[in-house]
Amino acid sequence: MIQLRTLFYFLILIFIVSCAGNKNTRPNFTTLFEKSKGKETPEYKEVIAYYQQLSATFDEISMFTFGQTDSGEPLHLVVYNQQGIKNIDEIKKSSKNKILINNGIHPGESDGIDASMLLLRDLVQNDSMRKKYQNSIICIIPVYNIGGALNRNSYSRTNQNGPIEYGFRGNARNYDLNRDFVKQDTKNAAAFAEIFHAVNPDVFIDNHVSNGADYQYAITHLFTQHNKLGGSLGTFLEEKMRPEIENSLLKKGIDITPYVNVWGTTPEAGFSQFFDSPRYSTGYTTLFHTLGLMVETHMLKPYKIRVEQTYELLFSALDFTENNSQKIKELRSKAAEEIIAKKMYPIQFKVDNERFRILNFKGFEGEMIDSKVTTGKRLFYDRNKPFVKEIKYFDSFKTTKEIQIPKAYILQQGWHDVLERLNNNHIEFTRFEKDTTILVEVQHIADFKTQNSPYEGHYLHYNTTVSKKTENFNFKKGDFFIPTNQQGIRYLLETLEAEATDSFFNWNFFDTILQQKEGYSAYVFEDIAAKILSENPEIKTSFEEKLKTDADFAKNPRAQLDFVFKNSPHYEKAHLRLPIFKVN
Repeated sequence: MIQLRTLFYFLILIFIVSCAGNKNTRPNFTTLFEKSKGKETPEYKEVIAYYQQLSATFDEISMFTFGQTDSGEPLHLVVYNQQGIKNIDEIKKSSKNKILINNGIHPGESDGIDASMLLLRDLVQNDSMRKKYQNSIICIIPVYNIGGALNRNSYSRTNQNGPIEYGFRGNARNYDLNRDFVKQDTKNAAAFAEIFHAVNPDVFIDNHVSNGADYQYAITHLFTQHNKLGGSLGTFLEEKMRPEIENSLLKKGIDITPYVNVWGTTPEAGFSQFFDSPRYSTGYTTLFHTLGLMVETHMLKPYKIRVEQTYELLFSALDFTENNSQKIKELRSKAAEEIIAKKMYPIQFKVDNERFRILNFKGFEGEMIDSKVTTGKRLFYDRNKPFVKEIKYFDSFKTTKEIQIPKAYILQQGWHDVLERLNNNHIEFTRFEKDTTILVEVQHIADFKTQNSPYEGHYLHYNTTVSKKTENFNFKKGDFFIPTNQQGIRYLLETLEAEATDSFFNWNFFDTILQQKEGYSAYVFEDIAAKILSENPEIKTSFEEKLKTDADFAKNPRAQLDFVFKNSPHYEKAHLRLPIFKVN
């Protein structure tokens, strides 16, 4: 009897062990989004736990951490590869398609967080999907803005239709991370750069939810501006990538339109494409020849629909990358060479008002009606009056300023914040081994404007212009020589050219050069100035010419004395001089 009982328990034990290894007993990967019927999104710790469990259950999924964010938590990267990934270096070395998906940059816009959880879950549980994407490495940042995700509430997204609770837009230091990619004030942005360069993605997707006008679409797209991307990659994105992804969604019964770049009015008058300068995610990633796509679902549509359509768009983008893998890699590999061959590079753009395409736009009739709250009028969209109208979409930009691409830049040592960002972005450079004199282009700030209000921790400069002259300049041992003939050429041009929209100068990295450190007392300098004019005919001639031609100058004795000072050896050479020099 004892023997039979022992045998019985032994058989039970074997059954339990065998069940533990059975796929049917794997953890339940139903998400909170599904359990709540599309009304809720999980907390940050639940998202990470979900991916940890997926990684522990399926060999195809790996999970890595990078750096540290401003919240004190590391940034996670979840990776799908049919053969599995054990070391992050395997990703960069792989010849497979590489897609990087970013979620929760604004944690209140959580659509991508839930869509990505569903995507990876469905992919590993479906044999046909695993086979379909066997040539892809799919990398997902589960939640980028961790500090914002931990600051959970139900009220900050005033205009948004679900989920019930969500994170806050600002990160742990109240930065909007989608303005921080080039300036990298946050630890989040530095960790993102580490991930981005470790993956080197062919395609980058950033998931968002839009504000602005009301219309019938639940989802819109914001591809990186194709003229700004330029060259063969820009043409490929505009003529092939965008229309094929649009058509793929249409076959799934999903209408999509370009991001509706309209604020405080209705779209019928037409609108322009959003210009994603390098402060934004897709503007930054294209600096390294990655095809960028920002997804913008519509805030007023039900959360369930928004997540489902984001999910479908992600798969459409994966399909496009699979189908065009060879072409994408070919274009990316030649992009830097193509830029250098052109010799000139555009750094400023404006909308081309002569070029547009017609959209059959699905909107709602809008009108101004009396406000029930204020004494004024308010915009009202009547959803009982849908329409389809032809509207103008201005998606071409023309160059307003371009620069000659130098052979190299030289950065004087001591500018540690700039050097840190060059290192973060894998920029190649060498250092002078001894004091060296080189013929270079020296640049001085000629003019600029500054925003009156703080913007993301800065008083941003704009409308910057520089004056240039060529001279032999003495560089010190340890100064940095940065050749432009490298994969990061676009990054260098956009950050080191002071007149570029998101240059390091415009983001205040060089503001100390704007302040004159030494001056003079007028009553002392008067005698020195008289001697300078008498001993320097060229200065005297320029001075007298300015007196004749500039009425304001002729009335301003202080300006006259300052003119002599600034044309004399007493004026400090470093004032307004950029610590970046160009070797042409």
